[in-house]
Amino acid sequence: MAFLKHASLLSLAIVIAGCSRPSTLQEIRDEGVLHVITRTAPSIYFEGREGKTGYDYELAKMFADELGVELRLRVAQDNTEILSVLDRNFAHIGLAGLSARPDFNDRFRFVNNGIQAKSVVVYNRDVQRPESLEDLGGKPLHFVAESDHRDHVQNASEDSDARIDWAEHQGLDAAGILARVESGEFPYAVVASNELDLNHVFFPRVKKAFALNEATDLLWLFPEEQDKTLVKAARRFLTKVEDDGRLAQLAERFYGHLDRLNYVGARTFVHHVENRLPRYEELFQEHAEAYELDWRLLAAIGYQESHWRPNAVSPTGVRGLMMLTRNTAKHIGVSNRLDVEESIRGGAKYFTMVHRKVPERIPEPDKTWFALASYNVGWGHVEDARRLTQGAGKDPDRWMDVKEFLPKLTQKEWYSKTRFGYARGHEPVIYVQNIRRYYDVLAWMTEPAEIADARKKPWFKELEGMEPMVAPGPRVTIDTPGNPLPEELGYLPPTL
Repeated sequence: MAFLKHASLLSLAIVIAGCSRPSTLQEIRDEGVLHVITRTAPSIYFEGREGKTGYDYELAKMFADELGVELRLRVAQDNTEILSVLDRNFAHIGLAGLSARPDFNDRFRFVNNGIQAKSVVVYNRDVQRPESLEDLGGKPLHFVAESDHRDHVQNASEDSDARIDWAEHQGLDAAGILARVESGEFPYAVVASNELDLNHVFFPRVKKAFALNEATDLLWLFPEEQDKTLVKAARRFLTKVEDDGRLAQLAERFYGHLDRLNYVGARTFVHHVENRLPRYEELFQEHAEAYELDWRLLAAIGYQESHWRPNAVSPTGVRGLMMLTRNTAKHIGVSNRLDVEESIRGGAKYFTMVHRKVPERIPEPDKTWFALASYNVGWGHVEDARRLTQGAGKDPDRWMDVKEFLPKLTQKEWYSKTRFGYARGHEPVIYVQNIRRYYDVLAWMTEPAEIADARKKPWFKELEGMEPMVAPGPRVTIDTPGNPLPEELGYLPPTL
């Protein structure tokens, strides 16, 4: 009671003094913190090799820097939680990957984030492609709860006079929906086009049918209870970064590479073996020997990382022939990541370090496969996948079992059970597949007894005659003695 009495007296004193509550923008500057709530999704926010990242996250970080304050992030379970927090004015901005809806008008203010998306109907390739809603044959459409899709399905069904059933899934995200379409559990579903673009390469049995609406702007959401000062500041900031090109650069970083996520042509690899590898072969041999590695494995890692390009730079700042992150380079004593010798030495040292983290009880070659996955995605995420594997009653020390669970780290229902959370878990699986293929081909080509006859071998001629393939492309099987190559080629690294 005493607290309430003093609070009432304080409020009265403020009114008598003619003072008003500071503006939202002023409150943020006084506290020095911008409070943002979001959810984990590759289109919004996730933990990457360099730490926190994602299109909306990076944009919000730029905005906080513009304001001269700290960005303080709260990660929600789903959009329902984000909207609830904003309704209660418990955050300054919500990053939910949503577009404008009729029910938002009296609840939120909003600003366009520079990305547009559609609600897209997708289907499993084993069912007949629907050309319109009428072709769904009474099957329901599945989509994430508290998304834009319900309104678009309703509007499209009203326009077409088709009676459409749907099922909203509170516990799934877009990757979870796509995984079920991939398996055939959901014959038809609806996902946002930008989330489909980011995830499609991992679900080759998912096909795009048609869009339910025209592209609409995705939004940052602000509580209606706030005054307009923060919204106006955000609009000024977004106009500024659009005008100076930073917004387009950010969009390119996260979306511009997606057309390159295709299967690498083996002919291209052979061409690079002949024309690029000779420049660096001695360095691979020297530093592999220093760390007791097979130089061809080290070279295969380098090819997967950069296609043996010493000046390669990714949009996320990973650079050099071995594509070392800034933190990794600092940790292993590499001062210039674009120096070829330093990069190769650093790659050899770092791979040796992650290889040593793999439990000794795991035999080769699985130990190497785990080390390669760790080189790509980090040992913490590999350990998470191993725990999921063990929880499912499979062998966490066997790569064949663990690689089934790494992709599940893209799905909230799985990564929410882990220590390190979301990871682009499909990538280390493809990464290991690629390197195994490159290594085996290099082994064939560099065995002393085989060099003279290499070009006469049927497998080599098959490689030379192949065109680059697009996922899910035809399979090519090239068996080598005692160690068959994986069946599928991987995708071109998005950094090139």
